[in-house]
Amino acid sequence: MSRPERHRPQFTVLVAGTATEVGKTWVAARLLETARDRGHTVAARKPVQSFDPAEGITDAAVLAAASDETVDEVCPADRSYPLAMAPPIAARELGRTVPTTEKLLDQVRWPPDVELGVVEAVGGVRSPLSADGDTTDLADALRPDLVILVANAGLGTINVVRLCAEALDGHRVVTFLNRFDASDAVARNNREWLHERDGFAVETEMDGLLGWAFGTVS
Repeated sequence: MSRPERHRPQFTVLVAGTATEVGKTWVAARLLETARDRGHTVAARKPVQSFDPAEGITDAAVLAAASDETVDEVCPADRSYPLAMAPPIAARELGRTVPTTEKLLDQVRWPPDVELGVVEAVGGVRSPLSADGDTTDLADALRPDLVILVANAGLGTINVVRLCAEALDGHRVVTFLNRFDASDAVARNNREWLHERDGFAVETEMDGLLGWAFGTVS
């Protein structure tokens, strides 16, 4: 049975990553802040998260600060697992019910009149996210207007971007090379190869990414 339709933001963006620790949360937060600075209404959602309690602030807290929401609005408290493992594994280890992708999305509620809604996934594109899926399944169920694939700019990027882009086939995807340094030959050549040789949409600046989010760049 399909989920009932509820109101959605004018533009919904899913922020995914080639791996953990590539900067998904940083990119999502900067995108939200940039949009707010330009007068747009925004909201952030993290359907599920797992974390090391010793690290302090969670991804949901970072996103909440960027979107001016509460942490529980961004990520429901019962979907926040204080254990640094993939969320379904963390939930199981903590003795909690492991939710399905459909159940996670059932808890995603948007306030009215949001122009840009940003959803952040977990780990890499094929990292376990729920009892029955990963970020590719989340993307298929969410049907975002855009998927931002966050990748490091250095060595190994071409390989992982190719693999992740293939997994996200059927979605509108732009790759954001995080920590891009134009003075670094590896980063420059990675960007050129991905864009010129492979034909991927690639961005390295937040203003360009915002254009993609609002559909003014294609």
